[in-house]
Amino acid sequence: MRILRGVLVTLLALCVTSGLAVAVGYAGVTYRAEAEHRAATAPTPAPTTSSPATTPTPEPAPAPTPEPEPEPEPELVPGPALYAAGDSGDEVRDLQARLVQIDWLPSVSGAYDAATVAAVEGFQAKRGFPVTGEVDERTLEKVHAMTGPPTYEEMHNIVPEPGALDARCRTGRVLCVDKSTRTLRWVVDGQVLQTFDVRFGREGMETREGAFRVERKSRDHVSSIYDTSMPFAMFFSGGQAVHYSPDFAANGYNGASHGCVNVRDRDGIAALFDQVRVGDGVVVYWS
Repeated sequence: MRILRGVLVTLLALCVTSGLAVAVGYAGVTYRAEAEHRAATAPTPAPTTSSPATTPTPEPAPAPTPEPEPEPEPELVPGPALYAAGDSGDEVRDLQARLVQIDWLPSVSGAYDAATVAAVEGFQAKRGFPVTGEVDERTLEKVHAMTGPPTYEEMHNIVPEPGALDARCRTGRVLCVDKSTRTLRWVVDGQVLQTFDVRFGREGMETREGAFRVERKSRDHVSSIYDTSMPFAMFFSGGQAVHYSPDFAANGYNGASHGCVNVRDRDGIAALFDQVRVGDGVVVYWS
């Protein structure tokens, strides 16, 4: 009997053990099946691909607009001759006196001679006019624009006598400027060493009159106010100076300064500049 009970207990233990193993095995199979099912049914994520970086294509530069070709200047054609070789009379004298004013002729003859032809040719060439040696309307208008009406003395080669020296000019070293005769005389101890044609300031900018001293000199001066060249400047009253004027040389008395005493003889004023000292006198007066 005791042996039978032992056998039963042993069999019961085996059954329990077998059932537990079967249960554990079933659970493991179930878990693996569920995991495989989830893996099989899970949505497949879309593959992520990164686009390669692209360099933007630069915009093409606009083609430059070609500059329009300038139209050629129309060729100047000489007009009908107003004065030509062989003419004579007062109108020719007037023309010649004006050419003397701007240094194209040395004197007036009253006859349209070879010297006048050469002077007119040079004048025309310098201004880009047709070179004919004859005076047409274009040439005459330009001559008149650059000169003033000549006096009787200018038309007949009569050199005006300079006015009397101011008493203040008779001693020492003085630049003696006579407004009446439009002359500048370099006077040393009462002796006139040089004489120059000069012009003065325009209306509202008159050249000051009185007795002054050369305050300073500037060989290659350029005006800081007007940005104009003032070579061989000898200042005597603030910004007013005696100096060479290219405009006076080109246009004669058909123009004026901003108050300075203009000289048109470049070589002469250059030599005078080297003689004059700071402190020398300057007298501006009417004779």
